[in-house]
Amino acid sequence: MANMKPAGLKSTLYAAIWSGQLDARPGWKAGALRLLRLALVLARDLAHGQLTLRATGLVFTTLLALVPLLALSFSVLKAFGVYNQIDPILLKFLAPLGEKSADVSKWIVKFIENLNFKVLGSIGLALLIYTVVSLMQKIEASVNFIWHVAKLRSFARRFSGSLSVLLVGPVLVFSIIGVTSTILATPLTKLLLSYGPIGGAAYALGQTIPVFFVIGVFVLAYYFAPNTKVRLNAALTGGIVAGLLWQAASWAFAEFARTSTQYAAIYSSFAIFLLFLIWLYLNWLILLLGASIAFYSQHPEYLVLEQGEPRLSNRMRERVALMLMYLIGKAFGDGEPAWTFAGLTQRLGLPAHALQGVLDALEHGGLLVQTRDEPPAYLPSRDSGCITLKELLRTVRAADEEQYLGPQALPAPEAIESVLAGMDLAFAEQLGERTLRDLLARAAQPA
Repeated sequence: MANMKPAGLKSTLYAAIWSGQLDARPGWKAGALRLLRLALVLARDLAHGQLTLRATGLVFTTLLALVPLLALSFSVLKAFGVYNQIDPILLKFLAPLGEKSADVSKWIVKFIENLNFKVLGSIGLALLIYTVVSLMQKIEASVNFIWHVAKLRSFARRFSGSLSVLLVGPVLVFSIIGVTSTILATPLTKLLLSYGPIGGAAYALGQTIPVFFVIGVFVLAYYFAPNTKVRLNAALTGGIVAGLLWQAASWAFAEFARTSTQYAAIYSSFAIFLLFLIWLYLNWLILLLGASIAFYSQHPEYLVLEQGEPRLSNRMRERVALMLMYLIGKAFGDGEPAWTFAGLTQRLGLPAHALQGVLDALEHGGLLVQTRDEPPAYLPSRDSGCITLKELLRTVRAADEEQYLGPQALPAPEAIESVLAGMDLAFAEQLGERTLRDLLARAAQPA
């Protein structure tokens, strides 16, 4: 009996945390349970290793792209006459490294100043730009993995987006800094700041502005980086948590760097490089954790204990296919706006990846087509009276057979073949020649 108690306790805890719908619980209980599920799922994702592995890969790509990235930004800032402002920003980012942060900043700036674009030539310049674009691609791929998005943006969109970040981003940041400095330098501002209460409030605000700036950077990253539609409230949630985590990590890492004198004794001058790598890794890991929080905030249906993509059973795929064709066919017949993927996901409350598989099967089977709008919408490929329910369900049942395995790949004895043939015959007799139009007309009748 003693061996049954841990199993019984584990089963009780599992049922208390993961069973039941959150909407059926009182407000505060639902909120607390959602936070607990989120914490457990994030811990599971970290233990699974994909987040840490991708953060490590981003560190390696950053080392390759860091100097070209800063050099391109440096050249833009130099054209505006504010290139000397790059060193203070580097010092702020590297501050958690401790007293050696100034040495690392000078080392990076020296690399940038020694980079001569004329000597590189067109091929060398193209390779430098490629390393920067590859960093952007790796960031997008990592965030897309978290958001369960299979497709990257096209190379043209990725390239133009990277150039926009490199060219517009530095100018925007330093324009804000310049405007703020100009306002603070006016006589009226100085007079107001000399007044005690206003000066104290301004000092407190000045201490919090960097925190808001970091949060803003994370929010923009979570809103624009994934190749999917991200709601602003989800990006804000992830950005706020990631920004606060970054501030806490900065303080903790600064304490770690200050007290870890044994690393300098073991690794000598190489110790600061190791600390720099660890700090880079923590930054990328915090960014990916914030992206996960933004994703789970927008898609709470993924807050499940099991690792990996939620998958639909065979009968659920058939049910989803009927619902999809019903919704899309009804909207088309009633002259309503066509359904988009985001709208269908929200309407059915299903995981995006599972829903996408059924939509792809229907589109590949010639039952649905996508419009050329942005984002694309779904329409029936032909008149609803020409789409039989038998064809619809058979399309879903046989999806991916031509790409992977079909019935011909697994010969069976005659007894099994007769059972399967009988099931197909009963399936066909039950559905008859009913069409999607018949389904829509019957659904429109009062109960």
